[in-house]
Amino acid sequence: HTQNRKMKYTILAALLASAVADDKSPALTQDLVNAVNNAKTTWKAGINKRFENATVADVKRMMGTIMPHEKGYIAPEKTKSTFLGKGASDIPESFDLRTAHPECSSITGHVRDQSNCGSCWAFGSTEALNDRYCIATGDSKTLLSPEDTAACCSGPKCGFSMGCNGGQPAGAWRWFTSAGVSSGGDYENVDDGSSCKPYSLHSCAHHSDPSEGQPPCEDLPTYETPKCTSSCSDASYPGKYSSDKIYAADSYSVKGVEDMQREMMEKGTLSVALEVYEDFEAYTGGVYQHTTGKYLGGHAVKMIGWGVDNGTPYWLCVNSWNYGWGEEGLFRILRGSNECGIEGSVVAGTVNAK
Repeated sequence: HTQNRKMKYTILAALLASAVADDKSPALTQDLVNAVNNAKTTWKAGINKRFENATVADVKRMMGTIMPHEKGYIAPEKTKSTFLGKGASDIPESFDLRTAHPECSSITGHVRDQSNCGSCWAFGSTEALNDRYCIATGDSKTLLSPEDTAACCSGPKCGFSMGCNGGQPAGAWRWFTSAGVSSGGDYENVDDGSSCKPYSLHSCAHHSDPSEGQPPCEDLPTYETPKCTSSCSDASYPGKYSSDKIYAADSYSVKGVEDMQREMMEKGTLSVALEVYEDFEAYTGGVYQHTTGKYLGGHAVKMIGWGVDNGTPYWLCVNSWNYGWGEEGLFRILRGSNECGIEGSVVAGTVNAK
């Protein structure tokens, strides 16, 4: 028995050492980029100077969403099944919320930056709420606060989400119904008086050459979750935290391609999650589908439309890695086959107007 235990410990130690060594390896290599492009699939891969020094660990830090197949996942309590459309014939070939609701395009098309924090679950949920609030009310000036969600949405009411250490969009949507979320702009809006809780973690260049005043993400510290407070962090903001909140009336999951499309046409943006593999980091354009590379973790984004590109159906999504990644911060992903789980963890809700 002692020998068996020693053997098990030896194997475990070897596995852990291998995992640590793997995490220190480059997140992108020219071999991976070549493998994608040589496959002549529906998208293009690339590598750049800014990403040469990033490691697998740098990327894993960004993955903060629990997927349905992972331990700790909590499914939404109810599923929406009644929609305004009559059938598939009512669904157009392409749809984009930015053009469907042009008065809200500055909100639905806005690309945010989660920085070095696994708060994508808070961004994918808060941004969808933000879009739906604009569509419901016409308020195209108010940005809602992913920091308020990341910092204060925790415990059983929030699917045991843990700020920068990951969470669940479905938990956030439940939290929106009871606690609401305050206004909050980007890092660039800190102390400018425009919102209650702007994002306090420094924006950085994700997988792109840094613009002026924007450091590479790997140069930033690994951020701890901001503290939850019951007051606005911007002292010059005229509103009060308690009266600044925007609420959801309910929350629910949406299942199936056609129901996802009807829901977007009827209410607006969806919160979705996908499995991220190493090749996703190399995405520069086209309709993404996993081609090569290991699984890195779950990631939440918002979905704002769909279309067809040279016969390939796709979903249109907005990432939270700033404008320098992908197609100016957005990406398209294969539609209709649950690519990387994109159709398997969809959540949304009805937004109350103030």
